Amino acid sequence: MTTHEVFNQVPPLVGHDAADDPALLDGLEREGAGWAAAELHELGRLGGGEQAIEYGRLANEHPPVLRTHDRHGHRIDEVEFHPAWHELMRTAVTHGLHAAPWADDRPGAHVARAAKFYTWRPDAGHGCPISMTYAAVPALRHAPELAARYEPLLTATTYDFGLRAPLAKRGLLAGMSMTEKQGGSDVRANTTTAHPEPDGTYRLLGHKWFTSAPMCDVFLTLAQAPGGLTCFLVPRVLPDGTRNAMRLMRLKDKLGNRSNASAEVEYEHAVAWRVGDEGRGVRTIIDMVNLTRLDCVIGAAAGMRQGVITAAHHVTHRGAFGRYLVEAPLMRNVLADLAVESEAATVLMTRLAGATDRSARGDAGETAFKRLALAVGKYWVCKRWPAHAAEALECLGGNGYVEESGMPRLFRESPLNSIWEGSGNVAALDVLRALAREPQVMEAFRAEVDAAAGTDARLDAAVRQVRADLSDHDDVELRARRVVERLALVLQGSLLVRHGHPAVADAFCASRLGGDHGQAYGTLPRGVDFAAIISRAVPKVG
Repeated sequence: MTTHEVFNQVPPLVGHDAADDPALLDGLEREGAGWAAAELHELGRLGGGEQAIEYGRLANEHPPVLRTHDRHGHRIDEVEFHPAWHELMRTAVTHGLHAAPWADDRPGAHVARAAKFYTWRPDAGHGCPISMTYAAVPALRHAPELAARYEPLLTATTYDFGLRAPLAKRGLLAGMSMTEKQGGSDVRANTTTAHPEPDGTYRLLGHKWFTSAPMCDVFLTLAQAPGGLTCFLVPRVLPDGTRNAMRLMRLKDKLGNRSNASAEVEYEHAVAWRVGDEGRGVRTIIDMVNLTRLDCVIGAAAGMRQGVITAAHHVTHRGAFGRYLVEAPLMRNVLADLAVESEAATVLMTRLAGATDRSARGDAGETAFKRLALAVGKYWVCKRWPAHAAEALECLGGNGYVEESGMPRLFRESPLNSIWEGSGNVAALDVLRALAREPQVMEAFRAEVDAAAGTDARLDAAVRQVRADLSDHDDVELRARRVVERLALVLQGSLLVRHGHPAVADAFCASRLGGDHGQAYGTLPRGVDFAAIISRAVPKVG
């Protein structure tokens, strides 16, 4: 007899195609980017491979280190990363997950990019600079001369890390620096000042509380100019090769997202170029914020997919009480419920990516739809992820609570997207603001939801309830979260009824709209086609 015989352990979830996701692939085709399927599968095989997964582990176990000075005492303000981080970044940039769609005239380019961002998830931390680089381009276009110089480098598919003058590099990454100690989301309370110089530049003086990805080459930041809060472009290295007076004070010790550096930064009369008019800083940078909000939705949907396929893989191979866990009715209920939530997030994500693509090409109707639907989706999908991650982790039992499973890292990541680019309350109030100020956005939203009218009685009833909510103007701010939640559910329901798998759509409408659901996952009603739903969540390994 041996004391250590290993059996009934689940094989590693490696060697699968992370793009083998029916909801994602259907959305890719439907939203006009079917031409990108081959590259998406190439990236998916990389993401599901052993090497990329190992890179993700190493990047998180060896987080970035701030080096403020060299050994001689010279200020260097550099962040040191593990080589695995650079490999993840190189793959992301090479495959155009950053700003490449802005240089691609093909319809569906932004959808293809969204699908790739969703698929390439061996480590979520490196997605932050990728996302901000993508989002920086439309904001930078408020300064056409700057855009003409920097945009070709921001869209280049070359990862060129290091401290050098931006225009001397082969490719650039962009960051964003908005919040300050005293204001947080209230960026109009910023105290950083910007003093104009005779040469047309400005000098920034102040402290930024949260600058994510401080190793980027250029940053869009907000500061108080003589004409009010204004957006500026701040390079880390000046054109003559000297370092700008952008001091990295410390890196944040965060709950998750640990492979990504987030810093406190001080500007000591840093050189900056104005982007947009003085006093129009929020209006200028909101283009960037909205696109990073899209990536928050994409990231949360991707995190749900990772959670559900990990849980499905585990219960398919793990035996207990004389059968595989996936054969137990209650586990099937939990897994199917997680899969329904995941597919609802993915179908909404792909629709938002399609709206973004068509909006970028001048479609006014899609712009109006995106204005409301993106804020609704940012609130709801990101809010749903933490509970989803916790339940997926629990499917693995004690094994899920161990770092080697990868699930603790996924769980720690899950609250982030709801906080980034406006926490839940900020997103909900943004929805109310859009409804009050821009009546066309509700018209576009209603048209999208009504496209499924008459196809499911539960959806129709939920839409009537939403209309009643919106017609009641008493205490609307107090009820904002409930209103936005119902908007999100009817939108997801409409999309699933029209485009989703029938079993998924029926389960969603019965549980999320019909109210036949408990407070926890795993409380789907009788009659759900559990087998059809679960089969879409089990990854094909090997």
